Amino acid sequence: MTENEDQINSGDESLHDSVPVTGMYKDWFLDYASYVILERAVPAIEDGLKPVQRRILHSMKEMDDGRFNKVANIIGQSMQYHPHGDASIGDAIVNLGQKDLLIDTQGNWGDVRTGDGAAAARYIEARLSKFALEVVFNPQTTEWQLSYDGRKREPVTLPVKFPLLLAQGVEGIAVGLSTKILPHNFCELIEASIEILKGNPTNILPDFMTGGLADFSDYQEGLRGGKIKVRARIEEEDNKTLVIREIPYGTTTDSLIDSILKANDKGKIKIKKVVDNTAKDVEVLIQLAPGVSPDVTIDALYAFTDCEVSISPNACVIIEDKPVFLSVNKILEYNTKQTKELLRRELEIRKGELMEKLLFSSLEKIFIENRIYRDIEECTTWDAVLEAIDKGLEPYKPDFYREITQDDLIRLTEIKIKRISKFDAFKADELMKRLQEELKEVNYNLKHLTQFAITYYQNLLAKYGKGRERKTEIRAFDTIQAAVVAANNAKLYVNRADGFVGFGLKKDEFVCDCSDLDEIIAIRKDGKMVVSKIQEKTFMGKDILYVGVFRKNDDRMTFNLIYLDGTSGRTMVKRFQVGGVTRDKEYDLTKGTKGSKVYYLSGNPNGEAEVVTVYLTQGAKARVKVFDFDFAEIEIKGRGAGGNILTKYPVRKIQFKMEGKSTLGGLDVYFDPSVGRLNTDQRGKLIGNFLGDDKILVFYKNGDYELTGFELTNRYEPNDVVLIQKFDPKKTVSAIYYDGGSKNFFVKRFLIETTTVNKRFNFITDHKQSHLRLVTTDAQAQVQVKVKKGKETENQEFDLEMLIDVKGWKAIGNKLSTYPVEDLQLIESEISQEEKEQAKGDDESTADDELEIGSTIDLSPKKDDEEQLGLF
Repeated sequence: MTENEDQINSGDESLHDSVPVTGMYKDWFLDYASYVILERAVPAIEDGLKPVQRRILHSMKEMDDGRFNKVANIIGQSMQYHPHGDASIGDAIVNLGQKDLLIDTQGNWGDVRTGDGAAAARYIEARLSKFALEVVFNPQTTEWQLSYDGRKREPVTLPVKFPLLLAQGVEGIAVGLSTKILPHNFCELIEASIEILKGNPTNILPDFMTGGLADFSDYQEGLRGGKIKVRARIEEEDNKTLVIREIPYGTTTDSLIDSILKANDKGKIKIKKVVDNTAKDVEVLIQLAPGVSPDVTIDALYAFTDCEVSISPNACVIIEDKPVFLSVNKILEYNTKQTKELLRRELEIRKGELMEKLLFSSLEKIFIENRIYRDIEECTTWDAVLEAIDKGLEPYKPDFYREITQDDLIRLTEIKIKRISKFDAFKADELMKRLQEELKEVNYNLKHLTQFAITYYQNLLAKYGKGRERKTEIRAFDTIQAAVVAANNAKLYVNRADGFVGFGLKKDEFVCDCSDLDEIIAIRKDGKMVVSKIQEKTFMGKDILYVGVFRKNDDRMTFNLIYLDGTSGRTMVKRFQVGGVTRDKEYDLTKGTKGSKVYYLSGNPNGEAEVVTVYLTQGAKARVKVFDFDFAEIEIKGRGAGGNILTKYPVRKIQFKMEGKSTLGGLDVYFDPSVGRLNTDQRGKLIGNFLGDDKILVFYKNGDYELTGFELTNRYEPNDVVLIQKFDPKKTVSAIYYDGGSKNFFVKRFLIETTTVNKRFNFITDHKQSHLRLVTTDAQAQVQVKVKKGKETENQEFDLEMLIDVKGWKAIGNKLSTYPVEDLQLIESEISQEEKEQAKGDDESTADDELEIGSTIDLSPKKDDEEQLGLF
């Protein structure tokens, strides 16, 4: 044995008792993880509360006397049950109070919208709300356990008769897992619970106190892997100002403003100033820089700031001391069945109480009316007294639902002489009758428990549902392309000879303004094309002929190219569009043969086809050595096409001669009412075919109309739009509106006389209750009006052209009817087949069959499943 081995063997024997790391992990770490999961971070499915929240509510119930208590006192009371610091308890109380459901608050409790914290616990007060007292507590149905020090008892879970977990939402991070259940709407949860009791399927969606807009298309019932998008509600105050009135869930006005300022500093958006006017309501004003489009800025705010956030739900709850991942609809189903079971237990407890009251009332009546109390006067012992009473009750025992016990006999001996002397048999019978009626009702409810539970939920909705309507609007969001809406925060330069492109070449040729998110396309003299991400300086090949910003999937950008084929010596001509490309990969626009080179190249944003002059060499054998060529003579093909033969003779030079028109025709523009956006992807309804300076005419519910361009970045609030169509200045507008001042309906006909674009003009009265009811540009507009004559209603049909002449757009119009109007419905006029064919061929209106009448789109709700053009 070596000296070292001898030293080890003679050392501390505790070394041989060491625990391996795997054992420590198994025993200690898992114990800690289980404790955090079960006792700290994840709520129980029964009451939807974490332990600290449950202990706070239990403490507040113990303290409850109807008055407010200092939060500091509540914290002290809660520490008897919760073995942690006062700060964690205080934060949990504030969190519960800000949800405005279980706790009535008094004082400065902070603001979830601005991120302001609550005042110190000694300054703010709280008490249980009436709703909490009604649905959360019942000692008779509560399962109890000893507190951590064994001195008191606390609830294992509270008997909550409401889907509290889904109403409040919860977020927690444990060891190895987390939970994030989003808050849902109070009224919708109750309505969904009722549907579950009726056996109908449900699908609940979150609702946030901060309001905003939300897209739940990928919610996946709150399970892991789902995602929702939440947006701020941004309105256009005027052409220079945007206003945010609702913010996304999980953000504050401060964090939102910080993200806007950061995006502005990075050049993603261009704003002048941000002003926070938030007080009772959220109001953040964004003043735009001169020349900046409000619509594009709104998109950019969604793309680059916290005005749009993504939230990933992860519904995890504790069931039987184990974490379980469950969908929100399954959680609601569980809570609904639990509520039904708790109601059954409460009814059974009440039934037992009523039967006991009836039993003792009967015993008392028999004891007094049959003067059994006199039989005990001669008794000398306690046992004899009880025996005498028992003997007196013997004839009546078969009528009772249970055996008469000694405790019952003792209660009879405790009846005071004064009560016996003033006993009223009639009142006793009335009391027993009321108890029997209540018992009958309880038995009925037990037999019809589902209906009883439905009635319970309906009563909750009636008592507490007011003011808890949905705040977050459910929307389908359009996908915003960041590169399209990014502000031009860079300038593109090119060194054509050396082949360098970028925003850092400030001494070279300026090309255009661009964004640092853009991609750049370059075409060289050798006929090679390459697309690359914009950088400060990048090499794209020598002898660059064309360079510009590359827009992916742009089906309007057309290149006109004339090149020499190096193999055949022929001069080829082609028109092409660039589809999908791989970044930094070179593509041949010629046939790729040696000696090929480009003679002429132009990029045309709208498919324009110019005329060029071709000069042949002096030695060419052709009789005509100078001739013109119009690019409109050939078709547009893909970038890989070889092209057509322009000439087989050698070319000396090619010169531009004359600009041409677009050969692509107009652009078919559609309106998608679900997102309020224009598109060319055939989503929604066709507005029309647009060229050049064509305009869109929009009518709004508040009586405004507006002329806009047909840019795809335009935004229209779908809930406010009554009618959107291609503008034709020759078409007469017929409108019916309600005047809030006179409480009457007026009809007017007018032409659009204004020409200002992107400015609203109000053409009805300015009373706050005035609103547009019907509008159309149909030349033969007819309307059906339901009027009330006395106690009867009558339908009348009017030709609007006969009711009023065409007047100025500011005219008030004529009164529609002398009788009260109950309903309006536009009657679509019949157009002859000949007129339809003529309308189809009209260049100014190429709308499809859906939109032949006045090129209109009805965005209003349908009544009786019938189309009502421009009526809501």
